[in-house]
Amino acid sequence: MAGTSTAPEDRGGDMSQDDRPDAATKAFLAHRNLLFTVAYELLGSAADAEDVLQETWLRWAGVDLGAVRDQRAYLVRITTRQALSRLRTLGRRKESYVGPWLPEPLLTTPDVAEDVELAESVSMAMLLVLETLQPTERAVFVLREVFGLDYDEIAEAVGKNPAAVRQIAHRARAHVAARRPRGAVSQAESRDALKAFQRAVETGDLQRLLDVLAPDVVLLTDGGGIKRAALEPVMGADRVIEWLGRISRTVSMEPAQANGHPALIVRLDGEIETVIAVRVDDGVITGLYAVRNPEKLSHMKRETALRR
Repeated sequence: MAGTSTAPEDRGGDMSQDDRPDAATKAFLAHRNLLFTVAYELLGSAADAEDVLQETWLRWAGVDLGAVRDQRAYLVRITTRQALSRLRTLGRRKESYVGPWLPEPLLTTPDVAEDVELAESVSMAMLLVLETLQPTERAVFVLREVFGLDYDEIAEAVGKNPAAVRQIAHRARAHVAARRPRGAVSQAESRDALKAFQRAVETGDLQRLLDVLAPDVVLLTDGGGIKRAALEPVMGADRVIEWLGRISRTVSMEPAQANGHPALIVRLDGEIETVIAVRVDDGVITGLYAVRNPEKLSHMKRETALRR
């Protein structure tokens, strides 16, 4: 194994004497955004996805490239295996998490929103649906439905035979279909709903809030035991409005693009305090996701490129 603990983007790559990256580094860097996206969709955590990329690099750096037929598939396989191992560890960590656990939001590049399927797959709402799958089911669903890998490739990645993978994929699709947002929502529709929500909160307009929130809206707040947050889901428009009424008038809100969808960044004294994402169904907000845990907000300070 290569005697290094850092991936090439952290140390400039393994350079030969003529200052060009070697073949392993070039391949890794060429697929890095894809590998990060795979890991993030499996974990819902950018920090853990970055750790998985480090582990993937360590293993990739020791591979005989002459024996690799498809570098992309091989790298995805390594990443999936490392992410699955970490996903099981994360499951144990979430059991002791204070309050609701929400995925780590990403400030995404504009092209993510243009890829409708990718944007849906990394939306806060979909990542929460994926949380309800078993680790292997999640990996099979993501690799098949988002990245279009064939069953043989997926079988190698998850350590199952292709027939078993087909069954897992069928079960996972049915599970997700029963829980995913009811229909495709355009960026414009989400943006309009979020803009109306922002105006209503800033002005304290109760009727406007009632108009934009579904009667059975659910608010999840993730403070991680560090910031003030509701320890249980806040359910129903009246209770959600009551909770929102506690937002300090000293904060400012600005629109952003998080996980390929319109979102709001809430700042206090110029610092990011909360990121709010929404789920919109039939023109009204049915889900509000407020990430307040400061350990989860670092990837809202710079854009993250995602790829399929």
